[in-house]
Amino acid sequence: MKQLKIVSVAVLALLTLIVVLQNTGPVETRILFFTLHAPVALLLFVTGVLGFVLGVAVSLILRRRVKPPAADQGSPPPREMQP
Repeated sequence: MKQLKIVSVAVLALLTLIVVLQNTGPVETRILFFTLHAPVALLLFVTGVLGFVLGVAVSLILRRRVKPPAADQGSPPPREMQP
């Protein structure tokens, strides 16, 4: 299983390197009122990092909101309703 992870990471790193080497040309990007001149690879990298950071942030926020109840908090079990 450990070898599969190493091979997967190596393949993803190689694919990333290929994308970066093929997208070195500069492009003009407009973001609201700003114009940015940067290589396509840099814009792809920044977009990926922002997506990762936002995904982690949303995951942490949702994890805090939906906490599973603790197994034993010292409270008595709920009483059954009598008919």
